[in-house]
This record gives sequence, C-alpha cells and structure tokens, in this order.
Amino acid sequence: MITSTGSSQVKRVIQLQKKSKIRKENRQFVVEGVKMVCEAPFDRIEKVYMSERFATDNEDFVKKLGMSDDKVETVADNVFAQGVMAVINMKEYSVDDIIKAGSDRKPLIIAIENLQDPGNLGTIVRMAEGAGVTGIVISSNAVDIYNPKTIRSTMGSIYRVPFVYAADFIGAIELMKKNGTLDLAERRKNQLFRKMMVLNTARVQAIEPELTSGGNQGYVEVLYS
Repeated sequence: MITSTGSSQVKRVIQLQKKSKIRKENRQFVVEGVKMVCEAPFDRIEKVYMSERFATDNEDFVKKLGMSDDKVETVADNVFAQGVMAVINMKEYSVDDIIKAGSDRKPLIIAIENLQDPGNLGTIVRMAEGAGVTGIVISSNAVDIYNPKTIRSTMGSIYRVPFVYAADFIGAIELMKKNGTLDLAERRKNQLFRKMMVLNTARVQAIEPELTSGGNQGYVEVLYS
C-alpha cells in the first residue's frame, strides 16, 4: 500500500493531472471517481488507485473492475482526495479517422477553434455524444481535452466520441470539404462563424445557450453533410 504523497507513483499521477506536457509525452491522462473509472475501456486502463477506505467499503466495485492485482494499487486515505482514480492510455485518431467515423451514416462533425475554457470543451464533448456527433476536430491552439476539468465535464463521453487535434486546422476543414463532409460556402451563408452553429437543431437542441454564455473565446461549429 502507498502511504506517502512522496511516492514516485503518486508524484507521477499528480504530474499527469497538472501538466499537459507530461500527458502528451506519456500519452496518458488521469480520471477520478467511480463513474469515470467504471466507464473507461478496460484495455486502456494502465493503473487504478483506490483509497484504503474506498476499497474496504466498495468490494463489489473492486470485483466488477476485474483488474489483476498488478493493475490496482491501494493508497492511504490521505494521499488522494478522490476515493478512486485511474491512469488511462490515450487513444489516437487522425483527421481521416474522424471523416470516416460516420461512414455508415451521414457524418456529423464538430470543428472547434481556439476554445480556451476547459469546462466548455467538456460540455461540448458530452452533448455531442447525445447529439449523435461522429467526430470532433480541434485546432491545436485550443485547451487540452485531457485537462482534469474537461474530463470531468465530459462525464465519460471522452471515451466514446472520436476527436483529433489538427495542427493544420484549415487544412482539416478543406479535407472535410473535399470529402463531401463540409460545403464551406453554403455554411458561410448561414453565419458559419458564430460561436456555436447548430445546423441540425432537432438533434443538438439546447446545446447553444449553455456554451455561448460568459464571453468565452473561440468558436464552435456543428458541421454535417
């Protein structure tokens, strides 16, 4: 059992939580709480950490996880604020993956540029899943989707909605255009560059008011063919 905050494992988890650079280098991120740990894809869980009290009070949860002993670590109650947390391996997507994600139906893609509020990004991902979005393309200057605040706001949708950070954001838009996913000229006629552009209101109803308040920088578009 880990009893000290000075443990190398604890320090690593804290670094993954606090530093985007460390997350990118290790291709891993941290989730907290029963819901986020339970919904994590089994094959992407690197390590689960449980407080001693949580493990004692939630034996059924521990059994449900079905993790081998080397994948689960018990920690003293004073080490982490959350009773349970996990280190998760990132899943990689390309712009091509996002375009093809809706191959069995019409693509519904969200393009996000320069969005800086982590909570708003998480809310977009969460509501995108409910709206049937097939993928998200994010500009490289936007907030890190693996920011702990963003992850909490997704409420698990981060595991299920494909997304990619596009270094060449305009190029990604053009690629979608060439593949018939986006008719840019037609979208501009419909005020394309609003912060939140809802083109399929029946499926994305009520998403706009929550995300466009507070003078948040950047814009978000919902794009579909």
